Amino acid sequence: MPILKELFPGVFEIDGKLATKNLTPGVSVYGERRITIKDEEYRFWDPYRSKLSAAIKNGLKKFPFSKGSTVLYLGAANGTTSSHISDIIGDGGEIFCVEFSQRAVRDLIAVAESRSNMIPILADARKPESYAKYLPKKVDVIYQDVAQKDQARILEINAEMYQVSGSGSMLALKSQSIDAARNPKEVYEETANALARKFKIEQTVKLEPYDLDHMFYSLAKL
Repeated sequence: MPILKELFPGVFEIDGKLATKNLTPGVSVYGERRITIKDEEYRFWDPYRSKLSAAIKNGLKKFPFSKGSTVLYLGAANGTTSSHISDIIGDGGEIFCVEFSQRAVRDLIAVAESRSNMIPILADARKPESYAKYLPKKVDVIYQDVAQKDQARILEINAEMYQVSGSGSMLALKSQSIDAARNPKEVYEETANALARKFKIEQTVKLEPYDLDHMFYSLAKL
């Protein structure tokens, strides 16, 4: 019998591998392996495919998601990580998946067809007012993974519009998206200084070996 351990609400370790309880039993999203334990199906969560999974594997201490959470996901891409957050927040939660690429949004729509708590939105994360009609006034968590130079600013303007003080945010930053010629350490420090104006930085987590030149920031809105 596999050894099952809950690390955070809705996040499990099965024989050393991360997994979430499948909201849509029998369905894989990105070819991930599934396993059934005591009549419950779990989806393995690949840290090489998800920066949030990589951050957990590398020692993330605080996890702002739970059942019923309302989440704004900026840069949801094809739905890999957002599908696992969908598992975690359950039917009572909602995850608003903002993505700029029309092709990626088509993939998101396909994933959301079997997940009623996922709402794909074709929009630019630099213009948070453009999707205000789809969201509640405030969300519990903002998760951001966008390949833009002004990543700290994007998170700041979204948090200002959609979060109250103390709410959790997470930023997965790729240094080369900001400046490929600079030392990643300089980019991380500069980003941290920018974030500190509006957020409390609770933890930073390097994502190697799963993602090179990436830093993960766990934050709380001031």
